[in-house]
Amino acid sequence: MPSTFIKTFDTPAYKGTVTIPLGLYINGEFVDPVEGGTIDVVNPATGKVVTSIAAGTKADIDIAAKAAKKAYKTSWGLKVPGVQRGKLMSKLAVLMEEHIAEFAALDALANGKAYNTAYGRDNKGAIAVMEYYAGWADKINGKTIETNENKLAYTRHEPIGVVGQIIPWNVPMFSLSLKIAPALATGNTIVLKPSELTPLSALLFCTLIKEAGFPPGVINIVNGYGPTAGQAISEHPLIEKVAFTGSTLTGRKIMEAAAKSNLKPVTLELGGKSPNIIFDDADLEQAVKWAIHGIYFNHGQNCSAGSRIFVQEGIYDKFLDQFTEQARTIKVGDPFSLDTYQGPQVSKTQFERIMGYINSGKDNGATVHLGGKQIGQEGYFIEPTIFTECQPDMKIVREEIFGPVACVMKFKTEDEVVEQANDTSYGLAASVFTKDIDRAIRVAHALEAGTAWINCANQTEISMPFGGFKQSGIGRELSEYALENYTNVKAVHVNIGIRL
Repeated sequence: MPSTFIKTFDTPAYKGTVTIPLGLYINGEFVDPVEGGTIDVVNPATGKVVTSIAAGTKADIDIAAKAAKKAYKTSWGLKVPGVQRGKLMSKLAVLMEEHIAEFAALDALANGKAYNTAYGRDNKGAIAVMEYYAGWADKINGKTIETNENKLAYTRHEPIGVVGQIIPWNVPMFSLSLKIAPALATGNTIVLKPSELTPLSALLFCTLIKEAGFPPGVINIVNGYGPTAGQAISEHPLIEKVAFTGSTLTGRKIMEAAAKSNLKPVTLELGGKSPNIIFDDADLEQAVKWAIHGIYFNHGQNCSAGSRIFVQEGIYDKFLDQFTEQARTIKVGDPFSLDTYQGPQVSKTQFERIMGYINSGKDNGATVHLGGKQIGQEGYFIEPTIFTECQPDMKIVREEIFGPVACVMKFKTEDEVVEQANDTSYGLAASVFTKDIDRAIRVAHALEAGTAWINCANQTEISMPFGGFKQSGIGRELSEYALENYTNVKAVHVNIGIRL
């Protein structure tokens, strides 16, 4: 019988008690893992263990996949009309709303993000995504296609079956909803692995699935490590599609495992090194505020973070002065303080990785204009950092840092900055700041990125697709486009007059 985690919070941001089972959620029940292992969950604000969760392995993924397959064949998929699927998803969204404060508290505890961000952005966003795709569930339509008078030809968009999903730690509940909602709307059953760093909110989510009315086996959530549980999802023969958000390196491994097993299709939302281009005629005050949000939001642990900031030479000095002053005012501290903007980095490993990049920048000759140090002796806090005098071949310019580190660089001409911005293996997002609408659209179109923001940054919309070019991924999430990831198109030809 799985153990239970009970946590009483008495903080300025949240007061209350949260209770969650710590087992694996398979076939509608919390169960112990076959091999009996556990994973410690650490509070990154203190570096101390909060609790230990059950650790699933290949054997548990196999049980979950079989449960999902049975559910797909008997109590979900084409057995349940889209109207009914949508009603269950809407009920789930209502339950998520009722528990939003608890979700936010668990994410702030395990991830280290500010409670207000976890509440107001991540979890409100997760609920909105579930509601959005609940509305799509009865609108999964094919087409009638004209051929000739002796044939009726049409297409059906059928669910794939059992889908595997592996989500990251930076936006735990938003990522969970982003994956689960379109898969449910299209009639698939699910085996999902949360990040082992931030599993607690997913376990709370599991307690709502049965209450919402979903049949056993439709949603299975198995915590575990990537090389074991994640690998098992990628290569399991009953899992017919896999979706992953995380690093490009891991995305390659998932593609390889998917290809070597049953050649399952993959969608990948991977890394980024997003350019933020600020022209001389930009609204300087707004450009500075958006640049701060673009790089330091979510502690810099954001795939679309605007970490390469290109500023035209005419306003470079003014921008740098104002950007620096804004960065100095960022409140770094306890995630449960009401005025905290930046909490700790998610783990000791991530902290050391970011500090390694900062040291690399120093060693390569870049100038630490601001920050670059650890804050305090407890937890994984890093000062908001600004590098200047950066060269295109430096690691801090070329590689994704995934932390509160900005590289500010000067440019002269539009053609020059477009070339520099595109000189990357990534292509997730980009921002352009200018009052010249012709230039804004021209540059946005020239940038090799899946999303281009004009006079803003990190502004996703549920009704707009999100995904990358190049090594930033395959496929799109959000909007109607995401539904394409979870259906197979069948062409049906009906003979109504052809004779041999």
